[in-house]
Amino acid sequence: MNRFTIGQLSRSTGVNIETIRYFEKVGLIEPPPRTEGGHRVYGDDHLRALGFIRRARELGFTPEEVRGILALGGPTDACCDEVREIASGHLHTVRSKMADLARLEKLLASTIDRCSGDHVPQCAIIDMIEHEPMGEPKAVGR
Repeated sequence: MNRFTIGQLSRSTGVNIETIRYFEKVGLIEPPPRTEGGHRVYGDDHLRALGFIRRARELGFTPEEVRGILALGGPTDACCDEVREIASGHLHTVRSKMADLARLEKLLASTIDRCSGDHVPQCAIIDMIEHEPMGEPKAVGR
């Protein structure tokens, strides 16, 4: 088993030292044993868990979703059916956000197309920002 200082673990995983300490504090990773001098000594399990957490966050999993997967056993022991349920919920959220972004893109594109771009105080973009409801974008022809 490898042994790492917190600095080595940070460099190996790309997770900063303060975040590692925070993950310990909130229970996302197990607190490591300490030397007689009080220094943390991390092992391969910490390395794998931190890499897993970092990658899951890069994929947009929420802290609660990551905690849920870790509670199921994390990258070593979690059962696929239970992880699939969490991932399916995450996929639903991702698709919902994509739909929202598509509506936003359509609204911005149509508004920019209506904007004269002239140096005048009437501006379709300002009007949209001030008055457009937060729901579905208005039709392109308005």
